Amino acid sequence: MTIASIVPMADKQPANNLAEQVMARLGADIRGGRLAPGTRLPTEQDLTTQFGVSRTVVREAVAALRADGLVVTRRGSGAYVADPAAGPFRIVPPRATSLPDIINVMELRLAVEVQAAALAAERASRKQLAAIRTAWRAIDAALQRGEGAVAEDFAFHRAIAEATGNDQFPRFLAYLGSHVIPRQSVRLEVDTPAERRLYLERIQVEHTRIVMAVTGGDPVEARRAMRDHLTRSLERYRKLAGGKKNGRG
Repeated sequence: MTIASIVPMADKQPANNLAEQVMARLGADIRGGRLAPGTRLPTEQDLTTQFGVSRTVVREAVAALRADGLVVTRRGSGAYVADPAAGPFRIVPPRATSLPDIINVMELRLAVEVQAAALAAERASRKQLAAIRTAWRAIDAALQRGEGAVAEDFAFHRAIAEATGNDQFPRFLAYLGSHVIPRQSVRLEVDTPAERRLYLERIQVEHTRIVMAVTGGDPVEARRAMRDHLTRSLERYRKLAGGKKNGRG
């Protein structure tokens, strides 16, 4: 088994950018048939050596591939290439960077996830509430490590969808894949590293409000908190799109 274009990556690049590169290369090998369905991915140690990156980078890349339905993990065995026939439908193409596409997805999420938050507040079991808290804390941990927390953010929204008790909600997010978190597509176009950190911290404050409402069993506040969170994100991307349209991007 070979992986195409294995070239050591620059150590000084941000971890989140390196994870995207690893994800892109592995994804290209999977889609191109160089890694066939059912094939076991190289071990975490092998991938860190082959790509010249840290274990953290490899884990984030594999998590993103899993969110995109390209790989599946088996406890105690590792990660395997998923069967494409069983993979989730994609509304946006892989690695899409079009702001209009991102805005369309955000509008669709707004129409669905607001109700998901309210249902989660009404129906979540103790185990599901614990999963939401765990996902929320994982975002904090990723931010403390200086990462973009894309996979962790996706897991957070997926945990809320799972807590609705309606399996169509998590299936919907699986259809969208990791592009539910659009900042991975426009990271280099938005702002400076310092501003990026403040931006991510503001998003986590919004997540905290959602967690408090859902775990507090308040569907009205949960609906409001999720609507405000997604609306703010939507407006950020609309503003960015407007700047590009006016030649400022």
